[in-house]
Formats: sequence, structure tokens, C-alpha cells
Amino acid sequence: MASAKHEWSGWRTAAERALYGAGGFFRRPEGPAGHFRTSVHASPLFARAVAELLCRVDEALGHPAEVALVDLGAGRGELLTRVLALAPGLPHGLAGRLRPYAVERAARPAGLDGRIGWLDAPPEGCAGLLFANEWLDNVPVDVAETDADGVPRRVEVDLASLDGTERLGDPVDGVDAAWLARWWPLAGAEPGLRAEIGHPRDAAWARAVGSLRAGLAVAVDYAHERATRPPFGTLTGFREGREVRPVPDGSCDLTAHVAMDACAAATDVSGAAMDAPATTTDAPTTTTDASAAGTAASGAAMDTSGAATDAPAGAGGPGAGLLTQREALRALGLDAHRPPLALASTDPTAYVRALSAAGEAAELTDPAGLGAFTWLLHPVNLPHDVLRP
Repeated sequence: MASAKHEWSGWRTAAERALYGAGGFFRRPEGPAGHFRTSVHASPLFARAVAELLCRVDEALGHPAEVALVDLGAGRGELLTRVLALAPGLPHGLAGRLRPYAVERAARPAGLDGRIGWLDAPPEGCAGLLFANEWLDNVPVDVAETDADGVPRRVEVDLASLDGTERLGDPVDGVDAAWLARWWPLAGAEPGLRAEIGHPRDAAWARAVGSLRAGLAVAVDYAHERATRPPFGTLTGFREGREVRPVPDGSCDLTAHVAMDACAAATDVSGAAMDAPATTTDAPTTTTDASAAGTAASGAAMDTSGAATDAPAGAGGPGAGLLTQREALRALGLDAHRPPLALASTDPTAYVRALSAAGEAAELTDPAGLGAFTWLLHPVNLPHDVLRP
């Protein structure tokens, strides 16, 4: 009997094809909202908070003639659509100066507001707010696992069977090994520990930040930091609102939490990308995301020897750093307090509206749910911390 055919690949290449290739998950007609619910979909209050942040960036920039709002990983344009609906009420004539851009690899959806530019990479040289909500977790990365001797090896997945079958490949080396040593040490660990090798995300984020001439870049995502890395990694799948086994067949989302501290260190204090090694190993033939086009496979903060260098999590200027979504949304004025009961008797309609808004705000700031998301902020040529009213 002939042996079954296999086509082994690293997870980075497999996920790139499954998510963004022809017929890939993010190119499907129903869009991401058909499978999972983000903060954008949970409540219009999230768009209101983004609009407030945009106003603060506009204020810090001195109300320029044009203010960009770049939605990186825009889905079907839901966030921009909601912000545009709020735009007539924004101060300083911002509605007339606003330039909204959706950055997405899927085709432009029919009926989208004509004011929204639809791009496959962030526009260069803009001033304003770049906002990436649950984008970095879908920048494909390779996975490493320790073998019986504690040696980190690349995890390979079978592209022929398309059932998620895995095996251990060659030892991790080069830039991948340097990134692991700095950000997610595995060498010498017990067998079976796993890590997602995050330097493609570092490169993607550094490039996104570098597209801004001035303003603020914000990434919001599931995240972890070096001291609390999950021992078995986080790669998983989602389909129709349910977590499923990660299978690179285009039928499900493939996502892994983000080493956000590494992304924070991937840009210098001016927001420019840090230097990366000139050579890389095992780089895929296609880019992992639109904004990473043309970059090397590594974008982590590294010296020319390939050894990672330390950079503060707060790099990027005043107000840069990491905080929870709960902290960020509260700083932007989101209030989860219930309205006074007396309002129910004096203005029942207002009471019901306020009660509903409080419930939505509570969901967005729940420390055991969406409120635990991490916000990474990188100011670029901003004079002060815009999260302080």
C-alpha cells in the first residue's frame, strides 16, 4: 500500500495561505464578524472612545488641515463607519478634516461609505491616529516546541491532510532563536513546551508605526509579557463564534496571543523601526501581512549580531507603553456606573438608555473579559500624553 502523501510547512507559511490566500478565511464574504465578536462589534461605545482619542490626538497636533484615522485590519469597515457617524459632533470642525483609511487585504465591501479609503497597506506620512484592533494576533508566526532533550524545534503542520497534523522539524536557529532567547526562552526547558516566534509581528508593528509622520499608533489585542508567557503557547482557531482546533484549511480563524512587550521594543523613541539583522532564516515567500510587505522576517530590537537588545516597553515618546483596555477606556471617559434610580421615575427613557450604555461599558471594561486586552501606544512626535484629559 502506498504511503500517504504529506506536505510539511511551518505554521507561519501555513497560516499565511489559510488566512490571506485565495479563498482564505479573511477573504470570505461574511468577514470576521461572521465568526467572532470584537470590541468594535460589542458596542458603539468603543467607536465613541476611539473618536475621543482621535480628538485628543487632533488637539495635540494643533488641528492640522488633515487628520488621518487609519484602521489597520479593518474587517469590513465597521469601526470607521461608526466613527464617521459621530464625526458631525466632533469639535474644531474635525469632520471636515478627517481622512479615514481602512487597511485590509480583503476586497472593499459593497456599499461602504465613499469617504473611506480602502488600502492594502497604511498610507505613508500621515498625521493622526493609527488604530489596530485585534490585528497583530492574525499576523502569522512560526511555532517552536521543545523536544525530549529540551531543544526548541520548529513545529510543522501537514498541508496535504489539512487536519492540523503536526510534527517537530529542525532546531530553531538564526533570528528565530535570537528572538526566543530574548523574549520567550525555551532552550533547556522540559519537553513539550511551546512558543510562538513573534518577530514577524514586531516587524509589522514597527512598519505600521513608521508610516505615521506624527500622531499616535495603538494596537489592541490578546497579549502576554515575558514574565507570564503561557507554557504551551496560544495558537488556536475560531469558527462561527466557537473555539476550534487550528487547522490551516481556510475554514477558521488562526490566531495566537501577542508578545506585546516585544512589539513595544521594536521601535525606537521616535517611532522609527529598529535596525534588524540583514539576513534571516526560513522566511516565507509571501509577506505575513500587508503592512510588512518588503520587510525582512525580523523586526525585533536586535543588534547586528542577531542578539536581541533591551528596549523599554514605554519607548515611543510621552505616554507610550502598555496598559489594559479597562484602563484605556476609563481614561477616555467610558463610564460603567449604573444611572441613579431616581432617573427612572423622572425620565424613564433616559434611564433605560443610560442603563444599556452602562451595561455595554461594563462589558468593554470587564477585567475578566474584553477589559483585559492590552493596549500598546506609540506616540510619534506628540508633545504630551493624550490619555490624560
